[in-house]
Amino acid sequence: MTQRPQPNFDRVARIYRWAEYLALGPMLLHTREHFLPLLNASHRALVLGDGDGRFLAKLLRQNPTIEALAVDTSARMLQLLRRRCSFAGDRLQTEQANALTTPTPPQTDLIVTHFFLDCLSEAEVITLAHRLAHEVEPGALWLVSDFGLPHSPLLRPIAAAYIRSLYFAFRVLTGLRITHLPNPQSALASAGFSRLARHQHWFGLLYTELWRLKPIAPRE
Repeated sequence: MTQRPQPNFDRVARIYRWAEYLALGPMLLHTREHFLPLLNASHRALVLGDGDGRFLAKLLRQNPTIEALAVDTSARMLQLLRRRCSFAGDRLQTEQANALTTPTPPQTDLIVTHFFLDCLSEAEVITLAHRLAHEVEPGALWLVSDFGLPHSPLLRPIAAAYIRSLYFAFRVLTGLRITHLPNPQSALASAGFSRLARHQHWFGLLYTELWRLKPIAPRE
């Protein structure tokens, strides 16, 4: 796979939270946290591109036994994340690396990708999903939140124009080269995950889904 230049999210780390609120108010936060109560049984999380760590901090507070590895290409984002999650420093590891090549810790039973897969190409999401399916525990959960296109023929072009404007802004600010949304549902399903639940805001412009890796059937 040809390597693309990596976007530089250091440039937006300090303003990320406020830019998010300016654009969509608290809706992104509500989307990330919708299925948070269903994660209490998880023991080891792989959190990819959580930004400044607002979701991870809540996960670590809610589940006092979970351990997490947070992976991000941005040193400044990870610095903000570690500061926000400092109360659980003994349960948190961080790594500044490319999520596509970072090894998954043993016994990982939860993957979290909030508004991260939209920074990858379709081929990259497929590659990531299939690799993680072979590295995580059977029955592992995958919590994914992202932007989507509503089914309504009236709202779909408006949402598409809005998403194009977001991609343009991130291209200018970070150098992100991706220009359209991938299809994580197809990628996860092809890798052996099944969707357990879905919740959406604004007619599908924002959504969050919980998936589970299908256990390997015992041989006869």
